[in-house]
Amino acid sequence: MLNLLGEYELRLDAKGRLSLPAGLRKQLDGELQRGFVLNRDVFKPCLVLYPMVQWEQTQSMMQRLNRFVERNADFIRRFMNGATQVELDSSDRLLLPKTLMDHARIGKDIKVMGMMDRVEIWSKEEHAKMMREDVDLTALAEDVMGSLGNADE
Repeated sequence: MLNLLGEYELRLDAKGRLSLPAGLRKQLDGELQRGFVLNRDVFKPCLVLYPMVQWEQTQSMMQRLNRFVERNADFIRRFMNGATQVELDSSDRLLLPKTLMDHARIGKDIKVMGMMDRVEIWSKEEHAKMMREDVDLTALAEDVMGSLGNADE
């Protein structure tokens, strides 16, 4: 089970390639050879880098959806639009497709974050904007995590 951690500020090279940080490469050691799928996030203007093991789990969940239900088919169509298989090159770089970069408003300066089982890739500006959003973290934590109960139980 992956537990990717870390926050990295990086610059893309002139060809739109991202050098995967050493800290993430080390955490992804067993997954690097299998490759990744890069896709749009469904909620925010950022990209999500799925290690292949996580992408396969996501695909498995989607395959259980009945495609004869229009909302399901529409979700699958929209979610899969832009999903791109990517691999590290010999210099541990990933090429970010221009259409996905445009969606996430990514320029040269980016923020890369380990998010448990996946990696988020943000424009530095969009990430800063998201972090400035007025969110009551205390209330959000209670709403999201409060119903889970005590971990010691």
